[in-house]
Amino acid sequence: QVQLVESGGGLVQAGGSLRLSCAASESIFSFIAMGWYRQAPGKQRELAATITSGGSTNYQDSVKGRFTISSDNAKNTVYLQMNSLKPEDTAVYYCIARRWDIHYWGQGTQVTVSS
Repeated sequence: QVQLVESGGGLVQAGGSLRLSCAASESIFSFIAMGWYRQAPGKQRELAATITSGGSTNYQDSVKGRFTISSDNAKNTVYLQMNSLKPEDTAVYYCIARRWDIHYWGQGTQVTVSS
C-alpha cells in the first residue's frame, strides 16, 4: 500500500511563504504524476499543482507565479513552495500520486494564511 505523508503546513501571515513536503513510501518514478490538491472550508477540493514523472508541471491559474512544485527523486519527495501567500490560499493541502488509473492520497496538512 502506497503511503504519502505530508508536512510543512502551518499558520503564516499574508505575503509569507511555506514549503510543503510529500514523502512517498515508494519510488516516485513509479508514478505517472504527483501533485497537490487543496480544499478550503465549504468548498470543493481543487487542483493546485502537478508534476509528471518527466518533470512537466501544471498550475491552477490562481497560484501561477507564486507556487512552485518540484521533486527530489533520491528522497522520494515532492515539494510545493508557496510564496506571496494570500488568505484565500487557506485550505487543507493534500498530496496525490497517480499510478495508471489508481490515485493515492495523503492525509492532508493545514495551511492557514492570516490577513
